Amino acid sequence: MFSPAHRSQIKQVATNKNQHFVPRCYLRPFSQEEEGKVIRLFNVDRLQVIENAAVKHQCCGSYFYGNDEKLENAIQLLEQAYAATLRNIRVASYKHLTPQDEIVLKRFWLFQYLRTEAASRRTVEMNNHLGEITKAGTSFMLGVREAVIMAMHAFVGAMQVIDDLRVCLVKNLTGLPFITSDDPAVLTNRWFLSDRRHLGRTFGLRSAGALLVMPVTPKLVFIAYDPNVYAISKISGIASTRKVSDVRSVNQLQFLNCRANIFPGSNYDSAVLHDEYQSHKSRRLPTRHVLHYSVLDKVDGQYKRYRVVSSPGEVDHREALVHVQTLFPKPDSWPIFLQWRRKGFGCTNGTGAGCIRHSQIRSIDGPPFEKMYIRR
Repeated sequence: MFSPAHRSQIKQVATNKNQHFVPRCYLRPFSQEEEGKVIRLFNVDRLQVIENAAVKHQCCGSYFYGNDEKLENAIQLLEQAYAATLRNIRVASYKHLTPQDEIVLKRFWLFQYLRTEAASRRTVEMNNHLGEITKAGTSFMLGVREAVIMAMHAFVGAMQVIDDLRVCLVKNLTGLPFITSDDPAVLTNRWFLSDRRHLGRTFGLRSAGALLVMPVTPKLVFIAYDPNVYAISKISGIASTRKVSDVRSVNQLQFLNCRANIFPGSNYDSAVLHDEYQSHKSRRLPTRHVLHYSVLDKVDGQYKRYRVVSSPGEVDHREALVHVQTLFPKPDSWPIFLQWRRKGFGCTNGTGAGCIRHSQIRSIDGPPFEKMYIRR
């Protein structure tokens, strides 16, 4: 995955007690003078701006990944590869997104998406809720650290899933900076969130219309997108915007997705920051999942039909299915540079697999897939 130069940078060191789930190399461009020592943050619970918070105390926990030295060394390797790529893409003469830098950005986004405290707590809440509703007892319960380790294993299996997505770096040429947060790697889907045919359905990494978004500096954002659904006008993988509305749409994703803290950089006016958050606050979700409990209704030959009930105790039953639906906040605007692809489409076979990208259909068993076209 990484070049020999990247691999040679890793050193065998003792496991650190203070482990970051958003690494300092990621936060550095948003820190004061980019020195990586102190950083400005906006706490969304207290609606308070803190001007000089220590970076070393942000987005970390004591043995957050446990005490597995091999795991920590692997994490360091990925973070060092990202830091090297970040240096590359920030050079003024950098005009072409290279395949090596593209794959590092994809891998880093995925790792960040899976490993933050917010992501782990969502997994814990969903898993424990499932244990409660199925009366599985305490043996089914999950802790944050266990969820983190599960995410590390999931990372290995999910790396190839997003390789078909097109990557774009968008340069911010406005006076309003991109912001980031304690949960910066955002998965969203404009098509699923705007087309009523997807109403009640969730989306994931395999879904048609997937969008991966992560600010990398106040002037640069990484976006990976389904090229069969969207189009971004770019040259050699690099685009730019002069529209403040585009920057606000990208920033909105951080306001909606963060767990507790926004990192706005040094130049974001405090009053504007407060007002922007307040304007999006109602769209933040109190929970990020819902469980649907279905009981066996009838058997018709080799097929079984299930009926959704409000709770397990509503009717007597011997067999049931529990479906976990992940919820995503819906932005009220999207960047203008993100356009619909002409004759854009996804693939569906009418099953619970949902509408997925054409590149993913070989991994799904069941009836044959047909194209579902976007409605512009």
